[in-house]
Amino acid sequence: MKFTQYGEPMTRIPSITLCFIRATIFFNKRVSKHPARTFGTINIITYIKNNSSMLIRSIACLILFTCNTVIAGGFSYPENPNDRLIGKKPDQHHYIFAKHKETLLDIARNFDIGQIEILLANPTVDRWLPGRNTQVKIPNSRLLPDTPHEGIVLNLAEFRLYYYPEKIEGQGRQVITHPISIGRVDWETPLGKTQIIAKKKDPTWTPPESIRKEHEAKGDILPAVFPAGSDNPLGLFALRLGVPGYLIHGTNKPFGVGMQVSHGCIRMYPEDIEKIFPNVTVGTPVYIVNQPIKVGWSENILYVEVYQGLKDNKLSYEEKLDIALALIEQANNYQMPVIDGQALKLAIVQSDGVPVPVYRTNIYYH
Repeated sequence: MKFTQYGEPMTRIPSITLCFIRATIFFNKRVSKHPARTFGTINIITYIKNNSSMLIRSIACLILFTCNTVIAGGFSYPENPNDRLIGKKPDQHHYIFAKHKETLLDIARNFDIGQIEILLANPTVDRWLPGRNTQVKIPNSRLLPDTPHEGIVLNLAEFRLYYYPEKIEGQGRQVITHPISIGRVDWETPLGKTQIIAKKKDPTWTPPESIRKEHEAKGDILPAVFPAGSDNPLGLFALRLGVPGYLIHGTNKPFGVGMQVSHGCIRMYPEDIEKIFPNVTVGTPVYIVNQPIKVGWSENILYVEVYQGLKDNKLSYEEKLDIALALIEQANNYQMPVIDGQALKLAIVQSDGVPVPVYRTNIYYH
């Protein structure tokens, strides 16, 4: 079953007057001490500093300010119901400048990205000390998984949750996406369809005996019950799945989000689960899939998006190629197009989760 859409990130643009006031304050207080964080306008800081006109400086800073007001995680749907790319076009690279003592993990959380995702996007940047003014690439586009587009979808291969809220009358539909942590090799997150069966704010946690014994073997004695609060491993919000013992919840260890580190549950940044918790209702369907290769259209361009795969389920280059070719043929009305073979090879070799164009047509028949 397919129901795919295309969209652009929703932006929050204040009034022009307020923008100019904020931009001027931003310049006077920040630019002289800390390089502005931009989405790729690398030379604009130099331009600002070299012009004495406050009006020009304010306009330039306004551009920087509004570029950073993207609502994290929220994307609108496309007009074409068969398109699957959300976010900006993949060739529109977005960058920011690292601050002094800021780690890649700090940046990842600021932009709602998981740890592995930001490391793959910046393979030459030091994880713990990028260095002041170092350019850091921010992933800003992705293909929707091949699932029904309803409820919650968890694609384990990309460490990401997709939430399809009910359409609000008078507004376009949205898809909301956030990074997640999943079960490690010896505590796998199960695949299949389930649903939300309960919600709990300020949950307590009673560690199962298996987890208590694991920690005890390492000299870490867990309490019988973790009380509610920010130090609770479940965080402040929990959504119970129909699969016994499994939850979608917050965490007291946010730097682990976007990795294969949990005991099977789905961990989210505390701020992310706080946003979706009020809107997710009991009975919401949940699809748990493992799709390391995704294929989808955006207008007349067919994209392939490849991930490394889970630790216990790594695919060879040949296996990835076979899957990608089958998905490309399927997406093109079961006719194999003349694709860009070099682009497909690069996407598989890098396996960095970036949508790569492999075919372009002048006919919108998909």
